[in-house]
Amino acid sequence: MKTGILAGAFNPVTRAHVALADAARTVVDEIICVLPRNYPHKAFHGASLDQRIEMLRKTRSFDRIEVTQGGLFIDIARELRGAQPESELYFICGRDAAERVLTWDYGQPGAIDRMLEEFHLLVASRQGRLDAPPHLRERVHALDVGADLNEVSSTEVRRRIASGESWEHLVPGAITNLVRDLYAQRAP
Repeated sequence: MKTGILAGAFNPVTRAHVALADAARTVVDEIICVLPRNYPHKAFHGASLDQRIEMLRKTRSFDRIEVTQGGLFIDIARELRGAQPESELYFICGRDAAERVLTWDYGQPGAIDRMLEEFHLLVASRQGRLDAPPHLRERVHALDVGADLNEVSSTEVRRRIASGESWEHLVPGAITNLVRDLYAQRAP
């Protein structure tokens, strides 16, 4: 069994998240959407955890939604491994996230090499393709999303809402009203 894991803040869920999951279905058997309680590179702000779960459920793009304690891919992999010890894990991400994962200072030389023994990366182009180091290419795979989603991000949705610009085309139609209700009240 191949399990795809789309981990993120989902603040809010975007069409890019859905496109990543849809593209990954050509490689994996199921898609788990993971919301970490703790993020290694940013603070938790904006929509609450329950509101993010509600947005993910309304998109109907994921087989399961899980909440994990840890936010690093290795922490998530190990938490999920307990429930599915035989499954091969594939983290689904864009080039920007993959670069963070591959270059993060884990405090130990070769840490990412050891981590990639426990999971694969499925990487979609996002403002360029990822050129993985040769020794990691067996575990880092290109993911063809088929659409230009370079400008679609949760940050861009929040920025557009705050500035009164059009944003509805950046989120799945099923959650447009929910996003409007959640984020309009937070706009300055």
